[in-house]
Amino acid sequence: MFKDYSEIRDFIKKEGITTVDLKYTDLNGKMRHLTLPAAEFTEKIVREGEGFDASSTSGLKSVESGDMVIIPDMDTGFLDPFWETPTLSFLCRIADAETKEFFHMDPRGVSHRAQEYMEKSGIADESLWGPEFEFYLLTSLYYKNAENGAAYFMGTGENNWDVMENQPDYAMAGSIKITDKDGYHAHPPVDLYFKVREEMVQLIRQCGYRIRYHHHEVAAASQHEIEVQPIGLGKVGDMGQVIKYIIKMVARRHGLHATFMPKPLYNRAGSGMHFHQFLKKKGRNIFFEKGSYADLSETALYYIGGILKHGRAITAFLNPSTNSYKRLVPGFEAPTALVFSKGNRSAAIRIPKNFTSEEDKRMEYRPGDATCNIYLAASAMLMAGLDGIKKRIDPREAEMGPYEENLEHMPKNKLKKIVHVPGSLPEALEALKKDMDFLLQGDVFNREIIDSYIRLKEKESLEIRNRPHPKEVDLYFNC
Repeated sequence: MFKDYSEIRDFIKKEGITTVDLKYTDLNGKMRHLTLPAAEFTEKIVREGEGFDASSTSGLKSVESGDMVIIPDMDTGFLDPFWETPTLSFLCRIADAETKEFFHMDPRGVSHRAQEYMEKSGIADESLWGPEFEFYLLTSLYYKNAENGAAYFMGTGENNWDVMENQPDYAMAGSIKITDKDGYHAHPPVDLYFKVREEMVQLIRQCGYRIRYHHHEVAAASQHEIEVQPIGLGKVGDMGQVIKYIIKMVARRHGLHATFMPKPLYNRAGSGMHFHQFLKKKGRNIFFEKGSYADLSETALYYIGGILKHGRAITAFLNPSTNSYKRLVPGFEAPTALVFSKGNRSAAIRIPKNFTSEEDKRMEYRPGDATCNIYLAASAMLMAGLDGIKKRIDPREAEMGPYEENLEHMPKNKLKKIVHVPGSLPEALEALKKDMDFLLQGDVFNREIIDSYIRLKEKESLEIRNRPHPKEVDLYFNC
């Protein structure tokens, strides 16, 4: 949005900006912020950053993380629509207080190093990413975790589990209902929150990101999707953080709760984050070759081979929550098989049939979900794909596809030959421990950030493993 401080200063004066908000991302993918009066937002802060204690921020604690600074990226500035006073927000990089270089534990820095590594490799000069944002909108939420009990309740007006009060626009919530599993592209009036979704989309567009479309998703219990147009690796993480922020804040404005949990509701469709992706060199899509299988080039096949070979390891970044593995189960179009296919939604990698031109040819990696840190997830996929290109890993020779049949109906003798994504978070973390060298190439990732990430996720896994579950009371209380 801005090229230099003088443009920022003029904008602040013209728009009557009173507040500047500096946002950054921790290792877990959570957005954090620091707020300044606009009068105190000086050229020095733009150049040298504002200090903070990285050791108090989730996952960033390090022997070298005493005094750090967050430096606003001028190009990311946007007029924040959720503050009562005129507020200008920036996404920031975490930097060393002395050198102003990217802090080696900053997830945003990983994606920048991945971009540089790709360019230096000579394989491509641009990678484009189009994540799909799937989420639920809930009317009520209650949960409790204590030593003597645990419970949760989620209500949705669309499913008549909960009827909103004092919401005249949604007064019909108690009298209409989407049929179970018939939510895909549901039309108003049963698509109860189409206007809320449209408000989200317009605000996302105002922040400079292009939207492909939005719609109601499969689950009758108010599941939704917003899909974006592809954007470069250096921007996809920023875009993801802003979009999740907007979705959550607009939902709250309407008295709703937005959740990106992969499996918030038992026996309902899970929410994923499918990553559309392709590479370009000198403006040409190098994934395209007319007349080959799905019009995929040899480079694209090697890229696919790399992602599938390292698929179990990158699952630690793509599916980083214990809840992720409640989605990755058979029966819900769960893409758990590490194979590729043209249009087969049960495969980890799908080659969409509707993108046939050279300009649009792409692959779609389907296992991921939005609990991921998008900076790390996209970087891990790119590094796996580039490793496949460098080592000429042909997925056809490794019997990783193409498979056109529905894998959930495949005979067991054929199915047992197929490698699947890990079945739990601990299993994914073990896979990452055994297969991380491809991530360390070019110092894109480093051992400290990977080790810190693993410790963070192992702690989460233990918190779930050590707690009794309400279903266990049902099963075992009277044994």
